[in-house]
Amino acid sequence: MAALSSEVKAFIVQALACFDTPSQVAEAVKREFSVEVSRQQVESHDPTKRCSKTLAKRWVEMFHDARKRFREETVEIPIANRAYRLRALGRMAEKAENMKNMALTAQLLEQAAKEVGDVYVNRQTKNENPHENLAPTRVQVDVVDARKPDADA
Repeated sequence: MAALSSEVKAFIVQALACFDTPSQVAEAVKREFSVEVSRQQVESHDPTKRCSKTLAKRWVEMFHDARKRFREETVEIPIANRAYRLRALGRMAEKAENMKNMALTAQLLEQAAKEVGDVYVNRQTKNENPHENLAPTRVQVDVVDARKPDADA
């Protein structure tokens, strides 16, 4: 195991705090610093893992601060915003329709409907009348012949 400089350790800790895998971090360290590190060595800098219980307090605090900032800044990432995703899906659907790719257009429209309908969001609301907001499970269509005079009238 190579001795790592504080700069490399800080890079590793911050990358792990941003949910990068040890393999991704090892590759990034090799690219950035030309230092070869193993996945196990990288993982030893993740305070959420058992193997890093002896990690210095300085690195643990840096990890938790970086993770907190990362989670808070996720809101600022455009693709994390529903309106941004809907606009992008709209542009893609329009382009697919202009290209006469109806299958892709249908998929994009379905994805947009799921976005709006909170299909991927785990939000449960408690309602006093649970049957009030139920979606219809059956639709009945009656065909009436308008040419025949109504016998009741």
